[in-house]
Amino acid sequence: MNDKDYMYEEVSDFLDGTFHQDMGTVEKALNEFIEEAHKVCIENTVKYITEFLKSDLSTQEKEAFIEYYTEIYFPSLKLNPIEWLEQTVETLKQALKNH
Repeated sequence: MNDKDYMYEEVSDFLDGTFHQDMGTVEKALNEFIEEAHKVCIENTVKYITEFLKSDLSTQEKEAFIEYYTEIYFPSLKLNPIEWLEQTVETLKQALKNH
């Protein structure tokens, strides 16, 4: 598996494992991830999300990827999937400062 495939796998695992149909709210799911994950796990998640956001996929491909691996209704958040993921990675970075 090359680095790019590994990055996609890590991002999909984070999205699918955190933002699933039993999550309650998006905020609650992210807070649970932050509370339960080790610092290294959060650091790696930030790294792989950042790589994903900078990848050469088109905007549409990135949005489709995010939508596929989450159970989030983005219009209710008033954000598109990329904006939401950018906010999510910023929340994770802030959590690392407080960890």
